[in-house]
Amino acid sequence: MFRRSLNRFCAGEEKRVGTRTVFVGNHSVSGTEAYVAQRFCDNRIVSSKYTLWNFLPKNLFEQFRRIANFYFLIIFLVQVTVDTPTSPVTSGLPLFFVITVTAIKQGYEDWLRHRADNEVNKSTVYIIENAKRVRKESEKIKVGDVVEVQADETFPCDLILLSSCTTDGTCYVTTASLDGESNCKIHYAVRDTIALCTAESIDTLRAAIECEQPQPDLYKFVGRINIYSNSLEAVARSLGPENLLLKGATLKNTEKIYGVAVYTGMETKMALNYQGKSQKRSAVEKSINAFLIVYLFILLTKAAVCTTLKYVWQSTPYNDEPWYNQKTQKERETLKVLKMFTDFLSFMVLFNFIIPVSMYVTVEMQKFLGSFFISWDKDFYDEEINEGALVNTSDLNEELGQVDYVFTDKTGTLTENSMEFIECCIDGHKYKGVTQEVDGLSQTDGPLTYFDKADKNREELFLRALCLCHTVEIKTNDAVDGATESAELTYISSSPDEIALVKGAKKYGFTFLGNRNGHMRVENQRKEIEEYELLHTLNFDAVRRRMSVIVKTQEGDILLFCKGADSAVFPRVQNHEIELTKVHVERNAMDGYRTLCVAFKEIAPDDYERINRQLIEAKMALQDREEKMEKVFDDIETNMNLIGATAVEDKLQDQAAETIEALHAAGLKVWVLTGDKMETAKSTCYACRLFQTNTELLELTTKTIEESERKEDRLHELLIEYRKKLLHEFPKSTRSLKKAWTEHQEYGLIIDGSTLSLILNSSQDSSSNNYKSIFLQICMKCTAVLCCRMAPLQKAQNLCFILPQFLYQFFCGFSQQPLYDAAYLTMYNICFTSLPILAYSLLEQHINIDTLTSDPRLYMKISGNAMLQLGPFLYWTFLAAFEGTVFFFGTYFLFQTASLEENGKVYGNWTFGTIVFTVLVFTVTLKLALDTRFWTWINHFVIWGSLAFYVFFSFFWGGIIWPFLKQQRMYFVFAQMLSSVSTWLAIILLIFISLFPEILLIVLKNVRRRSARKLICSSV
Repeated sequence: MFRRSLNRFCAGEEKRVGTRTVFVGNHSVSGTEAYVAQRFCDNRIVSSKYTLWNFLPKNLFEQFRRIANFYFLIIFLVQVTVDTPTSPVTSGLPLFFVITVTAIKQGYEDWLRHRADNEVNKSTVYIIENAKRVRKESEKIKVGDVVEVQADETFPCDLILLSSCTTDGTCYVTTASLDGESNCKIHYAVRDTIALCTAESIDTLRAAIECEQPQPDLYKFVGRINIYSNSLEAVARSLGPENLLLKGATLKNTEKIYGVAVYTGMETKMALNYQGKSQKRSAVEKSINAFLIVYLFILLTKAAVCTTLKYVWQSTPYNDEPWYNQKTQKERETLKVLKMFTDFLSFMVLFNFIIPVSMYVTVEMQKFLGSFFISWDKDFYDEEINEGALVNTSDLNEELGQVDYVFTDKTGTLTENSMEFIECCIDGHKYKGVTQEVDGLSQTDGPLTYFDKADKNREELFLRALCLCHTVEIKTNDAVDGATESAELTYISSSPDEIALVKGAKKYGFTFLGNRNGHMRVENQRKEIEEYELLHTLNFDAVRRRMSVIVKTQEGDILLFCKGADSAVFPRVQNHEIELTKVHVERNAMDGYRTLCVAFKEIAPDDYERINRQLIEAKMALQDREEKMEKVFDDIETNMNLIGATAVEDKLQDQAAETIEALHAAGLKVWVLTGDKMETAKSTCYACRLFQTNTELLELTTKTIEESERKEDRLHELLIEYRKKLLHEFPKSTRSLKKAWTEHQEYGLIIDGSTLSLILNSSQDSSSNNYKSIFLQICMKCTAVLCCRMAPLQKAQNLCFILPQFLYQFFCGFSQQPLYDAAYLTMYNICFTSLPILAYSLLEQHINIDTLTSDPRLYMKISGNAMLQLGPFLYWTFLAAFEGTVFFFGTYFLFQTASLEENGKVYGNWTFGTIVFTVLVFTVTLKLALDTRFWTWINHFVIWGSLAFYVFFSFFWGGIIWPFLKQQRMYFVFAQMLSSVSTWLAIILLIFISLFPEILLIVLKNVRRRSARKLICSSV
């Protein structure tokens, strides 16, 4: 029943899969049937990850995906279920601390997202219900509601424009928050609803909108509106992107509009562009995971070695069961294989701290606190908008220093996107300058050397084309009426090129006065007003690379005016008209100007009837509308006559050239993507120093491959040739490649859209099916590409921490006896060493900001994740192994003396372990102090404070008899240890020996640095 009714409402065409029907105002379009509410999602926006109910399980699941967290969970479970040498608290408490801190950090960030969502969802909107403005919260908007939006407000959902305060039903919109475009875009209402400008009138509308289901493409929309009245059949009008107002866009230069909600909440295009994103992991985190696997392998090796040596040791009966430690009957009956497995697990538990569980929380806190540093940075503050940098998430902060490739658009990024009309060409004659008449400023390009001008009628035809072939609108502060147009006109368009061309025509005496009731009005050089009925607009798209209008003159003639890229227009005009204009276009492109060609043709009435019917049919299609319209456009825009061409200038942004030069010096590769003509783009790239004068350009363009009859063969030859040249010039190493850029010939690659398509979509039977691989190799070795037309220190703290524990097993019969007290094991990563490395990661500046900005080459030293490569990793690992060996054997030799005190008392194994641990804590902390070059009061506080806290904790922990402990093995150990002068001397000596390689390295670096400075000074 409902489907049959729906089919009738939709102008007789069957409802297709993938469409939805929206009833405007949620009114039934039939007076005889009741409206049945449809089920669509509400208008709530949810950018948060968690809810109150799923936070705990979801967050725990995400955290235990990390290798270290999952590993410590397994260790904790082993300690709980198996008799191990250390308490479950030693791994459980650090794990709980890490999980809790990370959960708090992630919960806080998600709370900020919830707060931002609530601000949007609870914002005030006005809905038209029963002919009245009803105030509601944004989240309560339903699909089908008619929404009123005022000037400078953002659209609360995706709306179809029904009417505006303007008489022609247009409105102006900025989409900077969606696509970064700051230009005003013009949107239109269908002509049947533009008069419904009040709450009362809009409530009388009975209409149904059939459109595609939600999809994320911001620039595509297919639909139609069927408008019903009491006496007439349904009137169907097509709807496209020009009718759709996107959530997040802002209404500008328009007092108010009425629109009907078609997509709400998480089905809006803005929301769909943020959904379905997989969780990103930074290069640092990936490197950490890889290195943790290496340490896990070392851990397994240690456990296997100790397990094996234990049973070798116990192969002697006396060692297996000494008289003072007899086995129980249960132990004697236990299977040996099972006993070996539990021993292996016990050794893993004993050595488990080689995996630094707190490293993840340190990295998380560094990211989180580092995001505040970005927000506080004064250099990121923009005085014009009174805002600083906004950090939405801290997950990828460290990636800011690891950028290798920069992809940039040309227009609006390298250039200002502020166009200025420079000159034009009419039938090969150049016109340049500001004048009300075209006389006296004509000059012939090409082989002709005399001065002349085009025919007067052709001049006027060309200027009329500039005034009519566009989508420019006039900002209506004051009504423009009649021929009084001496006042300055304000033009608005989504494309600055179009405004520049309209202003260019005005310089030569033809002024566009705006569009009124479907008629375009132009004032000619004789101050006469000409009116043209706008019949159809064939909008610009990136594939056709041209746009056209079909207009009807006051005399009844039907004309088509077309403007577009030379490559899109030349194949569609008469061959004999091309040559003179082509010379002009190529010269302008070499000068860096943006060029467009202008053409026209007359359309016979009979032909127009056919064209009109085809256009309406294509526009009304809900399936494959773009393909159908493209085919119709292609048929219409043929057999045209070329009139001339234009040249506009888009100036470079301030400091654009200096920025590109600095990026090159830093070893970054810059790719420029543009739809401009190759010569124009090339000229701009030279101007912004993307290409240097000595850069050898490698071209993969339509022009270079069309020299051969078979394009793919020629393309393959060029790819092979370029690869040989580059591989011969540069070494294979990426880091060496960056250094080589300043020492070898620089290469730049130019490729156009058609050639890129040929590479990416090469035929399967082609002998060159490895195009992509070769092309990638070429791109990676070019310093620039122009596409036109289209924290290791902490891991080594932990290795030297656990190595003495491993060595200790060789001296205790592999009995799994712990070297360190359980409290020290628990507190090492949580309290004793965590804050100094966190402060270091946040505050350290090895090189001051002035030096960094003055010499971008320094960036190459840390890019490509250089500090977490295999070389630094092995360096820190071997250094940690050296220090761990010094800690253990230095203390071991100290204990060769029978007594360390004058009273003859002998120190035990807990004193031995405490001395090793004390040397360890002081060494790793002082090592960090040696590496710190940028000292602040925070560094001093956490470094010396951590050492002081360790000493205080040791006195406190060993100075009290704790009732909850079964064994008081640390009672008075630390205090008694420090009463020995020999112990003091040993601790100081071992710390110095451990730090000596680092001190020596620092001294050698300073000597080398001073020598280099003296050499520079002497050469100057």
